[in-house]
Amino acid sequence: MPFINVKTNKQIADDVKVSIKSKLGTAITLIPGKSESWLMVGIEDSYDLWFKGTGDPAAMVEVSIYGSASADAMSALTGSITDILGGELSIPASRIYVKYTPTNYWGWNGSNF
Repeated sequence: MPFINVKTNKQIADDVKVSIKSKLGTAITLIPGKSESWLMVGIEDSYDLWFKGTGDPAAMVEVSIYGSASADAMSALTGSITDILGGELSIPASRIYVKYTPTNYWGWNGSNF
């Protein structure tokens, strides 16, 4: 039940959004027990986002997961997310933040897991 939300100040064409979504679907498997079959992805482009005082290309990525993951798994996912956004959007790794939020409660289909 992971959710990955990408906020970036870059404008993204629809076909590139689909490519990013698909690549994130593969990347989420770096967290044991997670797969694209339960992944929800949000992409907010043209977002008002400044980093280090500039509006140069940047991204804030929030990863919410049910349960927890090891530091190694999250580090691997951060590397993959950074590679995906760097490749698809030409955003330097030094201008991408990735935030993780594990939770013990996740609602779906009218009830909680």
